[in-house]
Amino acid sequence: MKNIIREIRTNKGLRQEDLGEQIGVSRQTINAIEKGKFDPSLSTAFKLSKSLGLKIEELFQFDE
Repeated sequence: MKNIIREIRTNKGLRQEDLGEQIGVSRQTINAIEKGKFDPSLSTAFKLSKSLGLKIEELFQFDE
């Protein structure tokens, strides 16, 4: 699954660690999500969406 989390996070001046703390996950988890190596749980996706101020479908693009 592709995402634009890194772009949005850096535009907001957040470090991976900052975003992880905001939503209750580790910096390594944010890194893995941004690189597409890990698909977040629905709960984590909602937290990312709320924290970054975008809809889930704006953050993530599903590749079939």
